[in-house]
Amino acid sequence: MNEFSLETTNSFKDFLSQADLDRLSLTPISRKAHFVVENSSLNADSLAEKLAQISKLEYLKDFEIAPNAEKILSVKLICEYQCLPSKESTDNQLVLVSAWIPSEDEVSWIISQTGRIPIWKISSCTKIAEKISQSFGIGSDSLGMEEGDEFADINDDDIAEDENAAIIKFVSEIITKALADRATDIHIEPQKNSLTIRYRIDGNLLPVKLPENLTRFKDAIISRLKIMARLNISEKRRPQDGRINFVSKSGSDIDIRISSLPTMYGESISLRLLTQKSQPVTIADLGFMTEDQAKLEIPLSRPHGIILVTGPTGSGKSTTLTAFIRKLRNPEVRIITVEDPVEYEVEGVNQTQVQAEIGLTFSAVLRSVLRQDPDIIMVGEIRDRETADIAIRASLTGHLVLSTLHTNDASGALTRLIDMDIEPFLIASSVEMILAQRLVRKLCTCKQPAMLDSHYLESCLTSLGIKDDNKDFSNIHKAVGCPKCRSIGYYGRLGIFEILLASDALHDMIINRRTARDIRNAARKGGMRTLQECGWQLVKNSLTGLEEIMAYAHSDE
Repeated sequence: MNEFSLETTNSFKDFLSQADLDRLSLTPISRKAHFVVENSSLNADSLAEKLAQISKLEYLKDFEIAPNAEKILSVKLICEYQCLPSKESTDNQLVLVSAWIPSEDEVSWIISQTGRIPIWKISSCTKIAEKISQSFGIGSDSLGMEEGDEFADINDDDIAEDENAAIIKFVSEIITKALADRATDIHIEPQKNSLTIRYRIDGNLLPVKLPENLTRFKDAIISRLKIMARLNISEKRRPQDGRINFVSKSGSDIDIRISSLPTMYGESISLRLLTQKSQPVTIADLGFMTEDQAKLEIPLSRPHGIILVTGPTGSGKSTTLTAFIRKLRNPEVRIITVEDPVEYEVEGVNQTQVQAEIGLTFSAVLRSVLRQDPDIIMVGEIRDRETADIAIRASLTGHLVLSTLHTNDASGALTRLIDMDIEPFLIASSVEMILAQRLVRKLCTCKQPAMLDSHYLESCLTSLGIKDDNKDFSNIHKAVGCPKCRSIGYYGRLGIFEILLASDALHDMIINRRTARDIRNAARKGGMRTLQECGWQLVKNSLTGLEEIMAYAHSDE
C-alpha cells in the first residue's frame, strides 16, 4: 500500500478542488480523513466506505477496541496514525482499524514496535477519534506521551517549544469538544495530585476523561487560558474575570466568559460558552405551549408596564428575555438593554454592559438610559431597591420594561418587590406579567414506556399538588440511554413555565399586602397553570421523565 497514491488522488477529484487535492497530499495522515470531510460533500461514513473500496480493505461501521490497546500500540502512534487495535486481535494476530489507508511508513513503524504484520480494516474518522478520546482522554495526541520519552533526543529549547504547542492544541481541543457536546460551561479544577475538567451539559456536570500525565501541565493550561483572555498571568492571589473570542472549526465566533478563583491547589477556572447558534430565535423555540404563547401576546403588545421573568440561576431567564426582545424589535421602536454581562448580541438593539468597578451599576446606567428616549428597556436583573424603584417608575411613565428576579415562583416576585420597600400601589399599577420558569431535561429518542405503578403515580401527583382525572397514563415514558445521549437517557432541555397575568383581583391583593400563597391560590383559580402542572403536561406528552418534574418543580402547598 502506497502513501496517498495517484489512484487514490484521482478517486477524490469529484469531491475536492485541485488546490484541496494538493493540500491533502501535504496533510498529516492523522488529519487526512478529517480534511476530506471538512472540505467535501462526503460525510465520515461515506468517506470510510470509499476508502475501503479503494484499498480493498474491510469497512467497519462500528467496532470494539482491544482492552489493552495502549500495551499493544503506544498512545503516541495510535493518535499519530489514527488507528486502533481491534478486540479481534489475538497474541498471534494484530487487527488494526484505521481512518485512512495506511502508508508504508506507518506499516513499518507498527511492525517495528509490535513485531507483527497487522491486518488492516477501515472505519470512519469520527468513530475512531471518539474512541481514542473515550479510551485515552481528550488531548491524548498532544499531551498523552510518557514523560521523558517523547523528547529524549531534543534540546531544551525544542522541548519547551513543543510543550507550548501541545498546550495550545490541548486547550483548543477542550473547548472544541465542549462545543460538540453542547456544553454551556467548562470547569477546570486543580486538585492536590490531579486536574479535573468537567462540562455542564443539559444542566448536569459530567467529568471529562483526560490523559494520565496531565497533572504536570496544569499550571501551563491555566496560564494559556489567562493569556487567551488577556488576564494577568502573574496574579494568582485574586479572582479575575475576562473574555475570550474563540473561532470554532465551523468558522463560528464563540464568546467565552472566563472567571478565575484562587483555591488551595491553584486557580480554578470557569468558562461560560456563549454562541449565537444556541440562542432561540422565536418564543416558540423556548418550548411554550400554544395557549401560553397566546397569553404572552397581550402584555408584550402593551406600550408600557413591567414584565418580570423569575427563576434560579441557570434557569434560562436571559434567554427568555432575549427571545422577547427579538420579537419586539422593529425599526419604529428604540430598545436599550442593561446587562451583566451581555450574553447574546441582538441586531438593532442598543446593549450596555454594567461595570460596577467604575460605578456603572444597573441603577446608574438605568438613569442615563431614561434620557436616551427609549420605548423598551431591558434590565438584566433587579438586585436592589434603587434599581427596582427606577424600573417600576420607568414603566409608569410610558416605557415597557423587561427584567428578572430571583424568586421560586411567579407570586413570590410580588412579595420580593414589597420586601425591597417598593410601595404596593406602584407594583399593582406597573406589573403586567410575571413569568416563572425552570429547565428540565428532554427525553432522548431512545426512551421507552415507563409502565409506572398507579399508586406510585398518584403519590407523585399528590406531592406535586396536581389533580388529574384522566387515568390513562400509557404515554408516559422513561429515560433509557444510548450512545447519542451518553447513556444518560436525556438529550437537550425544555422550559416549564408559570404565567401570572395582571388582573383586578391581583391588583386588590397586592394593595392589601396579601401573602404569596394567597396570590398563588387566587391565580390558580383564575386559570394560571403552575410550574408543576406545566411539567406534568410535558410528562404526559412523552417529552420529559416524571423524575425531572419531581426534582425541579416541587409543590410548596
